[in-house]
Amino acid sequence: MMTHTAVAETCNEWTSACEVQQRFMQHPRPAIESLDFSAHCRQVDALGGDFYDFVPLSGDRVAIAVGDASGKGLPAALMIANVQSSLRTASWFAGGNGPAAVEAVNCQVYESSLADRYATLFYGVFDRRYRTLRYVNAGHNPPMVIRRDGTILWLETGGAPVGMFESWRYEEGTVELHPGDILIAYSDGVIEATRAGGEEWGLDGLQRVVAECRGQSTEDLVHAIFTAMDEHTNGRQTDDATVVALQVH
Repeated sequence: MMTHTAVAETCNEWTSACEVQQRFMQHPRPAIESLDFSAHCRQVDALGGDFYDFVPLSGDRVAIAVGDASGKGLPAALMIANVQSSLRTASWFAGGNGPAAVEAVNCQVYESSLADRYATLFYGVFDRRYRTLRYVNAGHNPPMVIRRDGTILWLETGGAPVGMFESWRYEEGTVELHPGDILIAYSDGVIEATRAGGEEWGLDGLQRVVAECRGQSTEDLVHAIFTAMDEHTNGRQTDDATVVALQVH
């Protein structure tokens, strides 16, 4: 049986781990002219398996990432912390080369994780000078680009989740973003949010909110997405949920 002192020490360690994980997602966001971006991660427990990040790069570029580790709780939190820290380092050394950065993360995660652990990851580099997003989708839910005319482009090019295979050659996709275009990246906890009767909120719910909030700031858009998701589920959340929104001006 654990003593009161041991219980207190365990609680303090858990609290410290939670604080460290929150700090990972509180880096100062780089200011990029003509780009409005925001994000929010809401976890079911104090420690979760989702993350997002914005990494400033040279040449008026910013890297955008969102990931989701397999499993839940502490194992998922450790996995996603490994992914995020590896990705930040790889981003700086790869110089905007998406496939090289993700391949480095894959190797690191594979070598340091158990066989049944992996993470989905979307990694993109927005270049303000050319208004292009070069991206790699490593098994993640395809983000969507909603054009001003309402058409939707799904960002699917990439490869397997990181940590699943010892080595993987990732492909890179490129999309040009025009003024008024909106990009939404999300974890499966968003579209799989389920009401008591078993009905998922789904991509239809997400797309509907984005269409209704066109013209608002990305911060307001992210807030509206979580509000609508909660209305669908009556506040019942069973999985970590993360949304990243970008809008080009």
